[in-house]
Amino acid sequence: MLVLVTYDVNTQTAEGRRRLRKVAKLCVDYGQRVQNSVFECSLDNAQYVRFQHALEGMIDLETDSLRFYQLGNSYQNKVVHIGTRPGYDPAGILIL
Repeated sequence: MLVLVTYDVNTQTAEGRRRLRKVAKLCVDYGQRVQNSVFECSLDNAQYVRFQHALEGMIDLETDSLRFYQLGNSYQNKVVHIGTRPGYDPAGILIL
C-alpha cells in the first residue's frame, strides 16, 4: 500500500534538530522524499506498523507531530502531481 507520511519536528533546540535528522533518515529508509517533510512509502502492513512505531518513539509528543495517510494499493487515481520534479512510480523499476 502507498502511505504518505508528513512530519513537523520542532527545531528550536539542538535536541529537536537531532530528532529531525533521525526522523528524516528513517523516512528515507522506508520511502521516497517528495517534499521537504513529506515521504511516499510503499509498504506492506507489517512494515507500516514497524515504521509508525519507530517514528512515534523518536518524536517529542509535546512539540512534534506526525501524519500518516494510507492511500492503499489503488493509489494511482488518488495522486495528482503538478509542477516541477515529476513523481516517481513506487511500484516501478529502480535502476541503480
